[in-house]
Amino acid sequence: MKRILIHITVIAVFALTINSPVLAATSAPVTGSVLPDIKLTAPVKTDIRNYLGLSRGDFFKIQQIKTKVIIIEILSMYCPHCQGSAHKVNELYRLIENNPALKDKIKLIGIAAGNSSYETEIYRKTYDVPFPLFEDGDFYIHKVLGEVRTPYYIGIRIDDGVPLVFYSKLGGFERADEFLELMLQLSGLKLK
Repeated sequence: MKRILIHITVIAVFALTINSPVLAATSAPVTGSVLPDIKLTAPVKTDIRNYLGLSRGDFFKIQQIKTKVIIIEILSMYCPHCQGSAHKVNELYRLIENNPALKDKIKLIGIAAGNSSYETEIYRKTYDVPFPLFEDGDFYIHKVLGEVRTPYYIGIRIDDGVPLVFYSKLGGFERADEFLELMLQLSGLKLK
């Protein structure tokens, strides 16, 4: 009887993990796949809401950002590689925002894996990060995304409200202009 209960328990736990996006995630998002559903806390600051094109609300999903392409940086304030490449990511943001043909079509956000709002704010201030950063203190988003190491970059294109992954890779980049060109090429974004 005891063995049967153990088997039933194991089967029940297995069934629950298959249906849980957090526990089921085993790898990073794959190119060509749909980005897992991610819910973020809506920014309080009006300028950040405006940058993302969000209306009122407490939470939002990535695909609700008003743009065609979103570049997501998974970072941590404790990651020396993230710290060392922060100026390059800031430059990427400036290249996008200073180009009228790109600024409404590409948005950049950061998700601070394992970082509280306090830690995320320290990172933002220390590295003068101009784009929105979202804390992930409980590692929920990090788990949904396959527990990737940092820095990790995910490029998604929003097609009819569906976030399709076109880039998913560990590690930074050498030059912001070359990385932006790669994002344009891989996303298929047409500049008109």
